[in-house]
Amino acid sequence: MHCDGCAETVRTLLEREPGVKAVAVSFATAEARVLHDPVAAPADHLAALIRRPGFQVVGQT
Repeated sequence: MHCDGCAETVRTLLEREPGVKAVAVSFATAEARVLHDPVAAPADHLAALIRRPGFQVVGQT
């Protein structure tokens, strides 16, 4: 992420997704934490959403 606008874009993408319950995105740490239903919103699918506009996904836990 290059700016607060990038963080907002990631947050918005994730919050719109069915199965996502909570999202916290920090530009300062370049991290997004997502509470989600792994069946309705699998981590691989969420990572693909983030990659689509050109952001990187470094790790998933």
